[in-house]
Amino acid sequence: MSNITSSDSNGTKNYFVNYNQDSTSLVLGSKSGYRLYSLNNVDDLELIYSNDVEETYMVERLFSSSLVATVALSSPRKLKVCHFKKGTEICNYSYSNTILAVRMNRSRLVVCLEESLYIHNIRDMKVLHTIRDTPPNPQGLCALSINHDNCLLAYPGSATIGEVQIFDADHLHAKTMIPAHDSPLAALAFSPNGTRIATASEKGTVIRVFSSADGQKLYEFRRGVKRCVDISSLAFSTCSQFLCCSSNTETVHVFKFEEPKESPKRNVEESSWMGYLSSYLPTQVTDVFTQGRAFAAAHLPTQGLRNVISIMTAQNQLRLLVATEEAKLYVYNLDPNEGGDLTLYKQHRLDDSRDTRDSSKGTAMSEPQSIDGESEKLREMAAATESPPKGPFHFNDDQEYPPLTQNSD
Repeated sequence: MSNITSSDSNGTKNYFVNYNQDSTSLVLGSKSGYRLYSLNNVDDLELIYSNDVEETYMVERLFSSSLVATVALSSPRKLKVCHFKKGTEICNYSYSNTILAVRMNRSRLVVCLEESLYIHNIRDMKVLHTIRDTPPNPQGLCALSINHDNCLLAYPGSATIGEVQIFDADHLHAKTMIPAHDSPLAALAFSPNGTRIATASEKGTVIRVFSSADGQKLYEFRRGVKRCVDISSLAFSTCSQFLCCSSNTETVHVFKFEEPKESPKRNVEESSWMGYLSSYLPTQVTDVFTQGRAFAAAHLPTQGLRNVISIMTAQNQLRLLVATEEAKLYVYNLDPNEGGDLTLYKQHRLDDSRDTRDSSKGTAMSEPQSIDGESEKLREMAAATESPPKGPFHFNDDQEYPPLTQNSD
């Protein structure tokens, strides 16, 4: 999952937009609070919940449950875990620095600071492990597999080159380091089952997909040859057949995972031609010929805006969703067979607020500390959940929010 927080040139407008883990809902955070929208019907978005109490610049919802983790602009070092359906706060923790990202699956909650990551057990919110002295990561770049049976965490292994550190968040040990790019990383995303990870660098021209188990490169796609492109979001489709990429340009690229359909004879001819060409051209040039091209593309009405993207199925139709820092949601229909230029299907305005925000650093603490009494808050946790065998949340309000299942994505 990706998310963005942004302000205008005067710092007078901030919107945070983010999808939940399976893209069934969208969250918008602003000075006036936060809102949760259902994405089951993209024709008319349903407002699930609205909180107008506290300015919020970061919200993470756990699948379709009532559990949300929030960070307020007035307390950027404090994480609150709440049951929004009951309107109760389960617990809150403070950290030694500003919270840059929060990621959740059914067994872990990860908090990313600039030079450390905290891994919590989501059942009781206890800190299980701290990854300290990570390379400077001012953007809070990290990814957590949504599949808790393949619970992997990815984060930059270097601040100068594009190394990806894969960490086993279940067994709490480093798994592998992937040398993905020559330039520093700009975006990371796991496939729904956690077996693949997509990467992009600050250069922004090539997207690579690796096996998260051993770091083997599986695919390489060319987004373009433009310089100074800021990749803001990478996302696998919920069906795992597509990968989408957005940047500060007006174009969103969609790549399809498929084997070449050329005849064996053509493959031999192209192989011979490429072999001949490779002996005369630089490696960088021949690489361009072998990289996959976009299967489809969507053209946004504006450019220069950061956004988050998703490919999911709603109303039995594959959709490309683009939520921008201007609090707009663009919906495109995606034909899984045809591709090409996508037509805008629907556009939604998520919030009309134009309020001002002020930043506050808060008080530093060397370790995350529970601010409220642990026993009282764990009783509230127990009231909101039941203890499952492997650690994920199961909510009791079955009629309105069905309990989470153990099925893998």
